[in-house]
Amino acid sequence: MTMTVTNGEVNPVTANGGFTIDKPFKIFVGYDPREDIAYEVCHHSILKRSSIPVEITPIVQSDLRTNGLYWRERGQLESTEFSFTRFLTPRLANYDGWAMFVDCDFLYLADIKELRDLIDDKYAIMCVQHDYTPKEATKMDGAVQTVYPRKNWSSMVLYNCGHPKNKVLTPEVVNTQTGAFLHRFQWLEDEEIGSIPFVWNFLEGHNKVVEGDTTTFPKAIHYTRGGPWFEAWKNCEFAELWLKEKDECVKEEKK
Repeated sequence: MTMTVTNGEVNPVTANGGFTIDKPFKIFVGYDPREDIAYEVCHHSILKRSSIPVEITPIVQSDLRTNGLYWRERGQLESTEFSFTRFLTPRLANYDGWAMFVDCDFLYLADIKELRDLIDDKYAIMCVQHDYTPKEATKMDGAVQTVYPRKNWSSMVLYNCGHPKNKVLTPEVVNTQTGAFLHRFQWLEDEEIGSIPFVWNFLEGHNKVVEGDTTTFPKAIHYTRGGPWFEAWKNCEFAELWLKEKDECVKEEKK
């Protein structure tokens, strides 16, 4: 399920990283059958606001297994089917250009072009560098809430897929390396990890909007504890924004 959307005529443009873009921006979204509606709403929210052509592809574990790219047994602490498959993003992009990975439990409120324009070629990856320790013992539909360094850094990542360091992320490495190695980006040096403003991975229940400060308003809400599609989280912060987007998404699908 891949979709390319072009708003108007496509002309080559130059991003902040100094490279010419004349192809759709590749976005890979973590997919889990239990959260199909979350994926659909995330997908819808990106397309609705994008002023650039984008190519959105769900990372479906069963497809990766069929294609021989993923064979890892699921661990007890993996709360979603994309806990590790996310690190195949450079491989899925053929180790070429820049691509984004994002969890399905995001709601985009701003044009993805703004995020793409933050790209800087000197980095191997770029992400929001959260200092986050969850208070809850469980999340989503009762999954164990784990605590580890750099938590949520890997939930939305811009990958410089052609960077030599990212060619380490072969299927063999993704299927055999530890969670610490992958989620903490241990194949990279710290200076190879670029920083993105927190509003692009605004953690519901953790990050706060400061009244009168527009720089703190989320551009992408991450329902990391669990979103309104789970009964236990139907009244979470920003639930009404997600539900409104879902209604729009469902109406458009019916058309």
